[in-house]
Amino acid sequence: MPTSQPPLAATLPRDITASIAVFLVALPLCLGIALASNAPLFSGVIAGIIGGIAVGMLSGSHKSVSGPAAGLTAIVAAQIAALGGFEPFLAAVAIAGVMQILMGTFRLGFIAAFFPTSVIKGLLAAIGLILILKQIPHVLGHDADAEGEMSFQQPDSQNTFSELLATASDILPGATLIGILSILLLIGWDKVKVLRKLPVPPALVVVLFGVGVNLLLRRLGHAWEIKASHLVQVPVAASLGDFAGFLQTPAFSHFTNPLVYKAAFTVALVASLETLLNLEAVDKIDPDQHQSPPNRELVAQGVGNLMSGLVGGLPMTSVIVRSSVNINSGGRTKLSAILHGLLLIGCVVTVPQWLNEIPLSALAALLIVTGFKLASPKLIREMWKEGRAQFLPFAITIAAIVFTDLLTGVIIGLGISILFILHSNLRRPLRRIVEKHAGGEVLRIELANQVSFLNKAALERTIREVPRGGRVIIDARKTDYIDPDIRDLLSDLRDTTAAAQGIELGFLGLKEHNVSDDHVQFVDFSSLEKRSELTPSGVLGILKAGNERFAEGHSIRRDARPVSEPTAPIAAILSCSDSPLSPDLVFDGAPGEIACVSVAEHAATDVTAASLAKACASGAARLLVVLGHHGGQANPSTDPQETIRELRRLSPAIDQLVTSGTIAIVGGQLDTNSGRVSFFRTPESGSATLDLPASASA
Repeated sequence: MPTSQPPLAATLPRDITASIAVFLVALPLCLGIALASNAPLFSGVIAGIIGGIAVGMLSGSHKSVSGPAAGLTAIVAAQIAALGGFEPFLAAVAIAGVMQILMGTFRLGFIAAFFPTSVIKGLLAAIGLILILKQIPHVLGHDADAEGEMSFQQPDSQNTFSELLATASDILPGATLIGILSILLLIGWDKVKVLRKLPVPPALVVVLFGVGVNLLLRRLGHAWEIKASHLVQVPVAASLGDFAGFLQTPAFSHFTNPLVYKAAFTVALVASLETLLNLEAVDKIDPDQHQSPPNRELVAQGVGNLMSGLVGGLPMTSVIVRSSVNINSGGRTKLSAILHGLLLIGCVVTVPQWLNEIPLSALAALLIVTGFKLASPKLIREMWKEGRAQFLPFAITIAAIVFTDLLTGVIIGLGISILFILHSNLRRPLRRIVEKHAGGEVLRIELANQVSFLNKAALERTIREVPRGGRVIIDARKTDYIDPDIRDLLSDLRDTTAAAQGIELGFLGLKEHNVSDDHVQFVDFSSLEKRSELTPSGVLGILKAGNERFAEGHSIRRDARPVSEPTAPIAAILSCSDSPLSPDLVFDGAPGEIACVSVAEHAATDVTAASLAKACASGAARLLVVLGHHGGQANPSTDPQETIRELRRLSPAIDQLVTSGTIAIVGGQLDTNSGRVSFFRTPESGSATLDLPASASA
């Protein structure tokens, strides 16, 4: 995450061009959202201005752009109707702003961390798909619905798909010409390197192109001329006094109406959730990967809504469409959002007639190209590769948002994600490892970092499946939290279940959770008596199992405290002193389980032979391993076979133990890249039964 802002001179040109693109897209959206909300047209523009300037200045986000949100249109329309007019609703917007400020102050933005990545990416793809579906009619000149209308079910009883069918019989040739050429121009602009380097924003080029083509058609008196109903329609004030009349202020009496507070709570809750969702989504597509502070954003949005409610504006949120245009247009800092707000107020006040020459089809082309970037095939392929648990919530979130609205769709996506989490917890709530030790096999159950009541059934089932006489360790050393239900279960296992089932139960890391003292005597060391009962083949199996754990990254966290009874090694290993990995690490050995001798090139000398003979003569060590290595250096160590032959020659004690079958000698090659050991036998390995391949040079 970047820690410092780049210099203004480096970012200002990109922010200016991005702000122009965002302004051009935001203007019709502000008007369209107001129209879809049954609110005065200028209320959407007011929210866009405040969202750009005030929220932009207070926000900690670098790329997010705020303004009236399409996701709030149904709620706004319903609350205006319930409160009996727009003025009491403005009081609700102002109070909602205060609630959001309090939410940010009390740091309730933490809920943003609980939105799964699959749902956030589904939100992005769904918005992209909706932009494409909703803007196709506008590109073709079918402007039956406002630009800001984004829900599946429309106020005119049509839906997203039926509107597409209706478009087929209502295509406007002039708008279609401008719309299609604008899309091609935008695609070409991204493809041609020379054009990409120009300081002119492609959005502005497209808008000027659309205006120019329509003016030409008008001058020629051509039938394809686009009429006012298919152009941007900013309210025009004859004077500054008339412009001031666009502003509305709620009466003081509205603030004493209980219904206003109910409406305010609804607006605050939904607007905050949408803001946090959109903020997460914007951070996902931010090429600079900035992390926006959610609590600061709630405060900024609260101030914006407080101001908007007091001067006649709609409620606002962070908006993914405008933010995406900002990012795709090269915006670098929040200055682009602020400048877009200044452009809104400047152009609406001074040159509204010019704005009203912009064809809606040209602006729709901008949104369609943005939609394709959000719902890219690459994103879908990436989510498919993540597997079913990621792809299904992603796909269902897309479908739910497209067929309902943003908030409903996200809630459905969250529900599906939670079901997958619960399913994963029920299937794999803990890690089961069957370990081979000198005293026999042990089932180690490693608990997760957080163990809840959802894990109770799986843990109980795992214990009950252990056969009589089995040994179990419940390892909680990596666990930070254990639910009270799990603590009760563990206590029952210790006091009742283990004895009733005839299993030996050990605990690690449970003392700090007030469950049991640690006791694992049967795992981390074994008595002389038990080790003396092992065979060379049994010791080889223990070394193989330990090496498999090491190579897979599942090494046992050992209890290194001193033990109360004498121990002896079950294996002796002669390794190379220049090996980067020590044998006790490679074989995941318990304390005192492996006797290690390391010399250059695992050379067989009188001293090394005597040391190894001592380990074997104790009567416990049943296997002697000569371990070479390769993979971590240019020249691998020498073949262990010659060393095995020399050890038997130099040490009569070793030779006698091998001849009698008491011990076996094997060779091994450690791959220092993978950590795996390949064992082999030689003619000098002895008569012990070993399931090993012969050395290639034997």
